Amino acid sequence: MQIELNGEATDITQGMTIEELVDSMALATDRYAVEINEELVPRSQHANHMLHEGDKVEVVQAIGGG
Repeated sequence: MQIELNGEATDITQGMTIEELVDSMALATDRYAVEINEELVPRSQHANHMLHEGDKVEVVQAIGGG
């Protein structure tokens, strides 16, 4: 199944959830937000929100600085 992840075509497993996708990305921080088709998805829904063919997914990490 194919989605658009941060502007790039990406193949994922059918039935994958946001949580599984984020886990597979091995992010450097747990401070991130996920948007699906231009709608922010609360973290409390990541484990149950299944991705679908053609979804446009944006994963944005918060980076602190000084």
